[in-house]
Amino acid sequence: MALRPKRCLLAIHVKLRKMVASKLILDWSPEQISGWLKIHYPDDESMRVSHETIYRSLFIQARGVLKKELLGHLRSKRRIRRSRHSRIFKDSRGQIVDAISIRQRPAEIEDRAIPGHWEGDLIGGTKNSHIATLVERHSRFTALVKVRSKDTAAVVAALSRQIRKLPTSLRRSLTWDRGLEMAKHKSFTVATNVKVYFCDPHSPWQRGTNENTNRLLRQYLPKRTDLSGYTQSELDKIALRLNQRPRKTLSFQTPASKLRASVAPTP
Repeated sequence: MALRPKRCLLAIHVKLRKMVASKLILDWSPEQISGWLKIHYPDDESMRVSHETIYRSLFIQARGVLKKELLGHLRSKRRIRRSRHSRIFKDSRGQIVDAISIRQRPAEIEDRAIPGHWEGDLIGGTKNSHIATLVERHSRFTALVKVRSKDTAAVVAALSRQIRKLPTSLRRSLTWDRGLEMAKHKSFTVATNVKVYFCDPHSPWQRGTNENTNRLLRQYLPKRTDLSGYTQSELDKIALRLNQRPRKTLSFQTPASKLRASVAPTP
């Protein structure tokens, strides 16, 4: 006998569903909604929902759960989302050997309670130029890393140098997309003691903090710009602009102050 499909969380909990819908109408992202609920309902487990569940309700279980009109409030206007259970190891561009799926990440990474878990990506410019972006999930602190090419050896070496500058307490994990620039992830882990997790194919939303930051960076690094012309010093100054900007999601603290507080010695 076939098992009956599990009912969607938002179909069961009316109050939670209405709250999520009210925030979607305000153009909040599913990740912002999930994080806000954790802060405002710390003692009410019934008012918790992951951003993954909100996306599933919108794209897969939309019948009678979250109205389709709410899809128009998502920043991405695409109507189809790839399954979270797509194979992690292969895609059309090649293979990442021994990739560890994002589904194996510990719960402490998801809830942002412990600092030191990073999300990373490459942003591209003209003339095949790239810059690596790193965002710390707990504080939203951003680091920009100059890379000489998209070659995996060059990217891993540049990222390793950046991560080794950090205190040990801030070197816990890195979540990357499916880009083959991290094919040598084992070398990165050996050099930094930081485990790498990979998103499912075609699922950049699984590292939403980094995706949002990349959009903010386009104010300083517009598309169709030759990124190879930026020095590391110039990139550091751009990152500083973002890190000293108050964030609503941090109760108007800055990422820099949030990160400092997380590594400050206990009195």
